[in-house]
Formats: sequence, C-alpha cells, structure tokens
Amino acid sequence: MAENKLLKFVTTARQMPEKRPAAARTHDFQEIYAEFVIKKAEEQAGRCSQCGVPFCQVHCPLQNNIPDWLKMTAEGRLEEAYELSSATNNMPEICGRICPQDRLCEGNCVIEQSGHGTVTIGAVEKFITDTAWDRGWIKPIRPQRELGRSIGIIGAGPAGFAAAEQMRAKGYGVTIYDRYDRAGGLLIYGIPNFKLEKPIVERRAERLIESGIKIKLNTHVGDNVSLGEIRASHDAVLIATGVYKAREMAAPGVGLAGIVPAMRYLTASNRNGLGDVVKEFDNGTLNARGKKVVVIGGGDTAMDCVRTAVRQGAKSVTCLYRRDRENMPGSLREVAHAEEEGIVFAWLSAPKAFVGDRRVKGVRTIKMRLGAADATGRFVPEEIAGSEHTVDADLVIMALGFDPEDLPAMFGEQALTVTRWGTLKIDHQTMMTSLPGVFAAGDIVRGASLVVWAVRDGRDAAEQMHRYLELGAALRTAAE
Repeated sequence: MAENKLLKFVTTARQMPEKRPAAARTHDFQEIYAEFVIKKAEEQAGRCSQCGVPFCQVHCPLQNNIPDWLKMTAEGRLEEAYELSSATNNMPEICGRICPQDRLCEGNCVIEQSGHGTVTIGAVEKFITDTAWDRGWIKPIRPQRELGRSIGIIGAGPAGFAAAEQMRAKGYGVTIYDRYDRAGGLLIYGIPNFKLEKPIVERRAERLIESGIKIKLNTHVGDNVSLGEIRASHDAVLIATGVYKAREMAAPGVGLAGIVPAMRYLTASNRNGLGDVVKEFDNGTLNARGKKVVVIGGGDTAMDCVRTAVRQGAKSVTCLYRRDRENMPGSLREVAHAEEEGIVFAWLSAPKAFVGDRRVKGVRTIKMRLGAADATGRFVPEEIAGSEHTVDADLVIMALGFDPEDLPAMFGEQALTVTRWGTLKIDHQTMMTSLPGVFAAGDIVRGASLVVWAVRDGRDAAEQMHRYLELGAALRTAAE
C-alpha cells in the first residue's frame, strides 16, 4: 500500500527554510532565507489538510490552486506542480518571496486556525518555480498562431509583465514602453535585494524578450513619444504605470535637508547594488551609513527602508508609527524580521515637526492613543497632551505611501479621465479608460497595493483587451 504523503500536519511541525542569523544577514543584501531541499519541500507541502473549502485559495488575489500544487509537491510531481502554479500566476517565485502571506493565504490556512501552524505556502511556491528555472522547464512563449494585431503596454512593472505574457500567448505582438532604464518597475528599484534579488526579475524580462515581446526603455510617454503615437501604432493600449508620487505631510521643518522620500532612498540603494554610479548615494545624501535614521510610516515600504538602513551601517534606526503593532498595515512577518535586526519601533508615535538649522537634527514627536473606530473600522489615533519629545535624527525617510502622478498632464491627453483620487477611471467590467481602446490596470487604477494584485489586474486586462479586439474583428467581418 502506497504511503499517504498528505495530512501530515499533526505529526510534522511547521518549518520554514533555514533563516540566516540577524548578526550575519545585516551586513549584506542577500536574501535571508535559504532554499528548501526537495525532501523538506515535500515534507512541508505534505502538511496540507486538503480541506474541502480551501481558504488559502479563496484569500489569494490570483485564486491560485494552492492545495493541488501542494499535493503534487508532496508526491514529488514538481513539474506538474509548476505547470499548475504558473497557470494562474505569471511570476510565482516573485510572489512566493514578497507576498504578505501572513495576511493572505497562510493567514487563512485552516490548520493555522486550529493551532498546528500554517503550511509554508510561500516558501513552497518559491521552491517550485526556482526548481523549474533550474531544470529548464520554463521556456519562451511560442503562440500557436500569430494574430497579426499588436498591443502597446505603458509600464514594465508586474501588471505590464503579466498582461504582456498573457497577450503574447494568445498570438498578439506586444511592445512595452517604460521610462526607466531597466524593466521591472517597483520589482527592480523599489524592493530591496534581501527580499527579491534582481536576477530573479531580470530573467523574467529576458524571457519576455525571448518570446518576441519588445521592451522599449528610457521612453517617457508625453515627452519623447506621445500617447497618440502609441495608440496609432497598436490595436489596443494598456496603461500600467503604477503610482510613484510620494505622499507629503505638512509640518514645521519638513523642507530641511536630510528629509527624503522612501522611493528616492530605496531607488538609490538598489541602483548602487546594481552597480550604477549614484552621486547622491556616494556623497552620503541617500546613504544611511553612520547616521541616526528615523523612518516615518508603518507599511511594507517603511519596513524596506528600516531594513535597508541597517544594512547600510546606520548608527541607529527608529520607525515611528502612529498606531500600534496590531493595527499597522504592513506584514507582521516583516516587522519580526526588522526587530531581529535591531530596529526600534516607536509605536503610537506621530511626528509634529522637524528640528534643525539647514539639516534635520531631530523629529519632534507626540505620543498617541487609539480612540473610536472610523467608518472603515480602524481606530483613530488621538494625541496625548504633554507627551511631546524629540527623537534624534540625521536622516529622516518619509514612507507615507504613494499617490498617482497627473497622467492626463504628463501624457498630454486631457481626455484621459481620472477619479477624485487621481487614479485612472475605468469601466470596471471592461477595464477600458475614457479613451476607446485604451485600458488600465494595476496601482494606477486601484491605488498603491500589492504586487499580487497588479499581476491579477494585468491578467484581467489582457482578457478584456482580447475580448474587445475579437469583438471588433467579428463586427468588421459581419459588416463586410
């Protein structure tokens, strides 16, 4: 009788891949987790309870068929596991590394709720596709037939990548336009190497090129090419630019030198790691070495900043957040990593002013308490009178979130309609903007969100563009 490889959660404890000690990992930007060996991946996948209602799948934005590819992994059927995983996700190994699984699939795992510890879904997902790359199972896309129609995609981030891959598989010619000098968007310049090493992203871009997709870099729409020219060159266009405009705060001293937005800081660090000459990094402006660093914010970007500062050799790193640990928007797993690495969290603390002459020397801070819940259900922070104090700082990083840029002005296309939040307004059934044949997906529609949602939106937009073009072709045929 064959051994049952599943339902091992009672006898087998949850175990992540080996994690490098904090004292070792804070001196470099390498990923902090080792890779599973195959037997350990099989063992951990076998802890899945194969429950009748897979809440892990329900709470995944991509609706990944998690129980089935866990079952295949447990049974040693790795190539089948890869095929199933990649059927719903264009970049499983990236999501396996950077998704906040503790808030999504793993946070809703049935055996986690019963006290046995969640299945290590993200680590197994990463292992499956890394193995597929290593064994040569991942090939360039070769459509069964060429349709003779083309798609233009503005933005080489996760939404643009996902849409490009889906449209190329259907037989469309695809050209991606991006303003940066490397493809990948946030994956390249916004996320640090210790969470996502850049060759992981670069091989995805290379696969797209090998599949016949053109990627035009250093292309600023509205500057060296107009939106009208792109529309005229393609049968449909997708806008997937993401959101990069840093949110600002009004406070005395906010204009002092040494106060910088998070994305500018992270981009400088990532460019330096890629071997670029970054003047502001080299002269110390965007380098935390030897400095007292204060990061303001409580999301995943703030966690990226505090953990980057430690690796750059900061003298101290403090994170100010106006709510408590339980009410922060970022991944609690990331917070735990940061605490292991020596970051100090000043919970229930909010900045009131920045002190210094020309350069920042400190953050005037006030203690907060959580009051009544607002309309969204979140507790509203309230100031505690008389609790003001100053936190010393040589470098302050503002990680307050991101807003959309003014795309109608940037693209020189005022007919492109936006919402009151500045995001692109679309018909949510068709994903089309106010311009016929122009679609939009990802953060530029939903606001700053997760990479996994951008992948989902890119896939959905590809389906809607295909439907639009197929319908148009059918109507033209009927008219003839």
